[in-house]
This record gives sequence, C-alpha cells and structure tokens, in this order.
Amino acid sequence: MTLISTTHGTLRGTTEAGVAIFRGIPYAAAPTGPLRFRPPAPVTPWDGVRDATAFGPTAPKNPYPAPLDELLPDPDIPGEACLNLNIWTPAPAPGRTRLPVMVWIHGGSLRNGSSALPTYDGTNFARDGVVLVSINYRLGVEGFGVFPDAPANLGLRDQLAALHWVRENMDAFGGDPENVTVFGESAGAISIAALLASPCAEGLFHRAVLQSGAPTAIPAARARATTEAMARHLGIAPTAEAFARLDRAELLAAQAVVTRGGNPLTGGTGFHIVIDGDVVPEDPATAPAQGAGDGIDLMVGTNTDEYRLWFVPGGLMDRISRVTLRAAVLKHRAPWRSPRVYRAARPAASPGEILGAIATDKLLRIPLNRLTDARVGRPGRTFFYEFAWPSPVRELGACHALEIGFVFDTLDSPDTRALTGDAAPRALAGTMHAAWISFAAKGDPGWDEWNEERPVMTFGTDGSGGSELVRAPRDEERRLWG
Repeated sequence: MTLISTTHGTLRGTTEAGVAIFRGIPYAAAPTGPLRFRPPAPVTPWDGVRDATAFGPTAPKNPYPAPLDELLPDPDIPGEACLNLNIWTPAPAPGRTRLPVMVWIHGGSLRNGSSALPTYDGTNFARDGVVLVSINYRLGVEGFGVFPDAPANLGLRDQLAALHWVRENMDAFGGDPENVTVFGESAGAISIAALLASPCAEGLFHRAVLQSGAPTAIPAARARATTEAMARHLGIAPTAEAFARLDRAELLAAQAVVTRGGNPLTGGTGFHIVIDGDVVPEDPATAPAQGAGDGIDLMVGTNTDEYRLWFVPGGLMDRISRVTLRAAVLKHRAPWRSPRVYRAARPAASPGEILGAIATDKLLRIPLNRLTDARVGRPGRTFFYEFAWPSPVRELGACHALEIGFVFDTLDSPDTRALTGDAAPRALAGTMHAAWISFAAKGDPGWDEWNEERPVMTFGTDGSGGSELVRAPRDEERRLWG
C-alpha cells in the first residue's frame, strides 16, 4: 500500500514490481446531471483516504465494429466519473528527485478508447525513471458534439483539466511539473496538435509527440452536421439541453447509426476538433507558422502502412479496382499524377495498396511534413520518425496503431499481440521505448533534428528490428503535394 496526498485528498495506491501505481484518480467532477455537456468542473475534495487501486470508469462509447474489435481491444468500465487518470511512478514515490513526466492521450477517432488498455501500462516507463500519466476524456457526442447552447471541444477541455491537475500534483508523485511531455496516437495526436495551437495550454507541457495524427480542426458549422444527424434520428432538437434529457444508451445507439461505415481514411460522418475561437482559436495546421508551439520540442511520425488497419481486415483492399482508384483520387483531390508516381516505387502493388499509400500521405505524412517544415528556424527542436516493421497478423504490415506496444514496451500484453502477433522483435521495442524516454528527459530522441535534408529515423527497416536514419524518404511522392 502506498499513500500520497494530492490537492484534493489522500490516495491509496499499490506497489507492484518496484513501481507505485495509482489508478482511477478523478481530475474533474463526474460529467453527469447538470454537468453534462458542460466544461469540466473541479473535483470536490474528500476526507480520509480514497482508494486508487483500480481503473476508473471509461467514457461512454460503443465497441469497435467487427472485425476491428478483434484487433483493437477497448475496455468498457461502467460508471459516471469518467474524468480520471492513472499514474505509474518509481517506488517509493514521495521525496524522489524530480523525474520527467509523460502524459499519454489515447486515440480512437474521438469516439473510442480509454486509458485502461493493458498496452498502455506505464510500468516500464516508471521502471526507466519516468512518471507516466494516462488520462480518460469525454468521447463522441458528449465530448465533441457541437451545439448552439454548449461550449465546443469538451473532450479537449477535459484534457486541459487533466494537464492542470498534473501541473498541480506532480511534485507529490516524484515528477517535475516543469518537464512534462504529452504524447498520443491518432486522435490523441490530433488533440495534442490542437493543444499546441491553444493559448489555454500555455505552460502545461514542454515537449510533445504526435504518433500517426496530424494537425487538423474544422469549422464548427461543418462539425455540427454529426450532431444534427443524431438529432434527426432521435427526433429531438439539436441542442445540448435536448440531448442531456436522454440517457447515454439512447445517445450511443443513435451515434452508432449515424457514424456507421466511415473510417479515418475513407471519411464519413464522425467527430472532430473544431475551431471555436476559444480553446482552438485558429487552425492547428497553419498556427505553427504564426508561432504557435514555439519553444516546445516536438517529435512526430507515421507508420509506413497506416491504411492497412482499415483496408485489409474487412476486405476493402480487394474491392478497389483501377477505376475505383482513379475515382477516389478525383473525389479526394489528390494530385492527378499520384497513381503513376506511387506505382513507380511499388510496381507489384494492387490498386488498393496504391490508394492506401496515397491516402496515408494525404491525411498523415504530408500534413506532418508541412508541420515540421513550418518549425524550421523557430524555437523548439523537431524530429521525425517512421515505423516500418510489418506485422504478420492478417497481412496488416506496418499499420495504424502497431507502434504503440513498442513505445510502451508492452509486447507481452495479449492486447498488444492482437496486432503484433507473438514474435515481435523485442530489441525494437527497447530501441523505441528508450528514444521516447530520451526525448522526454532531454528533448533529444537520438537522431538528427529536422532540417532541409529531411532526416527520418526509420524503425524496423527491412522487416527486422533494426533502425536507420533515412534522408528524404519517398521524396518524389512528397513533392507531388506541393
């Protein structure tokens, strides 16, 4: 048993393998009753000792649809108090030298995911001298619905509240509130890109890692379409007041119907961070050129075959013909020469593989290249990586989300193995895990900063656990995008 005093009261955690662990810590009040569709409210302090030995409730969400549910485990823990976080820190936690702090923001298209996934276990970060924090935040319509009578970006506001809690309490856990790195994947990385552009996040973190998520936000009027579609399905007004009268099961059922069929690469109805003039005052894609994020060290990267997570399991890859490829290029306004240029480096690729590579670049690699280019010559170091090790599971290749278990060094977790299989290279996990820790500790993951030569540390080259620095990879394809 381990006791620690926080700004709201005393917590009881556990000590496991030399690591003090505190789970389910509330950083904001439960978003229920009058607090539904409202900004996160402060926690009411408690008397006595609060148990923090089990994960807290997860945000309301639907399960992933088949067959993704077999590849992306998504624990669902019932309860109202979903605004909670977890901490792993070297034991004994109190009185230690200030350690680097890393705050993990999970992905899931802003409608799935939680901090309770075993892949995200922070034990090995704490083992290696980092205080690891993972957070939950509101998802779907309750976190990212757009209403005329409620603030936008409630899930992003939750993340800000969690970061404020970290700043106020890290001393007690042996962490340094002046050395905080936020890192996240997919929607978590998109969230961090928005935080980089947000004046509300100033001083809350000092380094950031964007894994397979690019800076993007859309106007509120456009994002409101999802909320309005749900309102039509439910037969209610598209207002927060009307939505708050319904229980969560009704909202989730309507959300499942309205968002069915889309994915991050093919599009469809979903949830987005919006430009709200407040938390996100301007487009995160253009804000860095105006100085947003100056002084914050940044590491970004993508996986070589991001698209395969969505194209392969359900058979979409095999249904894409040359005609479909050309139609998709026109519909999504990709460069008209892209099929020919991409095929030059992939002569044996199917039309689905060509389209997937184009979509991966359009949505992830190219926006991240533009972000890093905008930071050249500005304060704050910038680094780029690519994860290239191909999973043997279902021919997924180096697909979206595959790198996470390597970063956390949790290859033994059955949840991780759902994507990696049983023979993932442990040396590669050691290399990546150490690079993330080095970046958090001193702002240097161990390779060249981004510059005009475009250096990219490529992990898992040639299908092995090796890594190498590649300069300007696939630059002919990148130059197509201007």
